[in-house]
Amino acid sequence: MPPYQSNVREYRQRAGLSQEALARELGVSRQTVVNIEKGLSEPKVLLAIALGATLGVALEELFRKGAT
Repeated sequence: MPPYQSNVREYRQRAGLSQEALARELGVSRQTVVNIEKGLSEPKVLLAIALGATLGVALEELFRKGAT
């Protein structure tokens, strides 16, 4: 079970971005975006901040600790 719930996919879709487009915007691979969305990996602080800024969402909304 992941230590947090990622809402990145939801907000990415709301922004009308594909995984590839978001990855390109952030300078990471599409697989990195996939892993973050699935909760398989946690982004480093700077990447998390960039995600929030790119999607226009507070970090607290993107990641929720102890999800079920």
